[in-house]
Amino acid sequence: MTASATPLRLRVVDTPLGPMRLQAEGGALTGAWFLDQADCPPMPPDTVASADPLLDRAALELAEYFAARRREFSLPMAPRGTPFQRRVWDALRDIPFGNLESYGALSTRCAQPAAVRAVAQAVGRNPISIFIPCHRIIGSNSALTGFGGGLHRKQALLALEGHTYVTASPDAKRVKQDSGQGTLW
Repeated sequence: MTASATPLRLRVVDTPLGPMRLQAEGGALTGAWFLDQADCPPMPPDTVASADPLLDRAALELAEYFAARRREFSLPMAPRGTPFQRRVWDALRDIPFGNLESYGALSTRCAQPAAVRAVAQAVGRNPISIFIPCHRIIGSNSALTGFGGGLHRKQALLALEGHTYVTASPDAKRVKQDSGQGTLW
């Protein structure tokens, strides 16, 4: 059975940063967006919440992450994208909790050192926010840069992982790294 033949399963979960839509197909998570993100697909009108072990687990792991009890996600993920985008998203998953990486360093790690803009575009099209940690990508000068869920959320996610940014503006610079990586909540 192909992924397109399997039913799309959806769930909206509350987080400290606002409601998120979780999406699964087959045996994998295929999407995670804040509901007010520009790229969050519209909810189908006949969506009904139902029991789903994968979405239950995704919601639990997300809650554990926000409670500072989880640093890695263990869910199977199958983001839809081009082979290049999937390579970039796989590289994002290799960035450990609490670590930051610049777009240039990520581009080099993806064996595309001259393709920083293309890598940045792939990061921006990440369909599984937080689980695939695109929030850990910053500018080469430690600037906060962009995030599909909004810079205020990126600032909060990085604070949860021990990085302090005083403002949520694209040019904000990291002012502190806490090796203890405390929690905001």
